[in-house]
Amino acid sequence: MNPSNGQTSLDYLNQIAPQAPKKPGFGLNFPTILIGAAVAIVVVIILAVVANLAGSGGKSSWERLSLRLATTSEVAEEASANIKNSQLRSYNSNLKLYLADTTRDLADPLAAFKITPKTTSPKITAEEAGDEMKAAIEDGRLNAKFDSTYAREMGYHLTTVLSLLQEMYPSASPTHQAFLQTAYDNLKPITSSFEEFSTANE
Repeated sequence: MNPSNGQTSLDYLNQIAPQAPKKPGFGLNFPTILIGAAVAIVVVIILAVVANLAGSGGKSSWERLSLRLATTSEVAEEASANIKNSQLRSYNSNLKLYLADTTRDLADPLAAFKITPKTTSPKITAEEAGDEMKAAIEDGRLNAKFDSTYAREMGYHLTTVLSLLQEMYPSASPTHQAFLQTAYDNLKPITSSFEEFSTANE
């Protein structure tokens, strides 16, 4: 068959050759836009939730640390009048100095998180009151075993402070990490002193 209408052989062959199907492009049709918007919304929600949890968790940890140190200071101060052993009295004096210095240095992190006694969670405040420790120490006093009881209870309590400092460290800012590391390093030997005294006087 010869091409007609003035077409060349090459034009004619190109015309009758089967055409390759067009690949569908990623056009901005309505379903595509809808799916993209849904994915974006989900991502934003997830990021907001994660950020909120991270911020809340960080703040609550600093609240807990502040309250736990305050309770420790209160108990250590009250114990001063009842301690009979001179060595334990020395350990307790070192602890009070540590608490005074650490509480002073804690002011900046608390300010960064806008933490004040009025803004602190009542639930955390109740949990960090140290009621069980105080009751145990009082029982020791009534049973003429104040020194050994106090050393045991305070030693255990200080290990919880150390644990909290460790837990807070990974998610803290570099500046706050420096504070947490110093607080931990200074408290570790004091904690060991109370634990060793408790073990020796069981």
